[in-house]
Amino acid sequence: MDDLDQCYRVLGLDPGASLAEVNQAYKDLAFIWHPDRVPEDNKRLRDKAQEKLKEINQARDQLRSLQQQQRTKTPKSQPSPKRSQASDRKTPPQQQKQSSSGSYYHQSHYQPKSPNPDLSGADFRNADLKEKDLSGRNLTNADLSNANLSDAFLHKVNLTGANLERANLFRANLFQANLSHANLRYTNLIGADFSGADLSGADLRGAKIGTKDRLMVKLTGANLSGVIWPDDIVNNA
Repeated sequence: MDDLDQCYRVLGLDPGASLAEVNQAYKDLAFIWHPDRVPEDNKRLRDKAQEKLKEINQARDQLRSLQQQQRTKTPKSQPSPKRSQASDRKTPPQQQKQSSSGSYYHQSHYQPKSPNPDLSGADFRNADLKEKDLSGRNLTNADLSNANLSDAFLHKVNLTGANLERANLFRANLFQANLSHANLRYTNLIGADFSGADLSGADLRGAKIGTKDRLMVKLTGANLSGVIWPDDIVNNA
C-alpha cells in the first residue's frame, strides 16, 4: 500500500492525523475485524475479515513509519547566531567536518541514526512498552517479565529464550515472531496475533489464552511443536 491518502482512508482518518489518532483508529478497526470474532464455520466471512485486518495492519504500519521518519528528520531548533562579516564567508571544508560532530553543529548537516541496537539479554522487567514498535529487533534471552506490551508492534521480533513471565501481551502483534523456548508462564495473551510465529518449546503454563470454550489468541500458521499449554499438556505435533 504505497498511497498514503489510501492508508488514511482505510483507517477512516483525515490526511495528517496524529500518531495517537492512527493508533486509536487501528485498535478500533482491529477489534471489529479480528477473524476470531467470526464463527469458525463461516469461512467466507473469516477470509474476508483476514484480508481486511491485513489491510488495516499495512495502513497503520505505513503511517507509523512515515511519522517516525518525519520525527527523525526534523532538526532541533537552534538560536539564530548574530550576523557578522565572518558569518557571510563560506565555511572551509575542515570546519564543516568539525561542525557535524562538535560544538559548531550546523542544521543542514543531518546525521542519520545508527541501525537498531542489539537488545539480546536486555533487562526490561516491569517496563511500560505499550504500543511500542519493536519489530525486527533482537531480544534473544531478554527479560521482559511483568512488562506491559499491550498493543505493541512486534513483527518478526526475535524473542528466542526470552522471559515474558506475567507480561501483558494484550492485542500485541507478533506476526512471524520467534518465541522458541520463550517463558510465557502466566502471561496475558488475550487478543495477541501469533500468525506465522515460531512458538516451538514455549512454556505457556498458566497463560491467559481465552475462555474455557473459546481460544482468543490467533495462531494461524504458527509452529506449536513442543508447546506447553496452560493446562500442562505438551503439544507433540
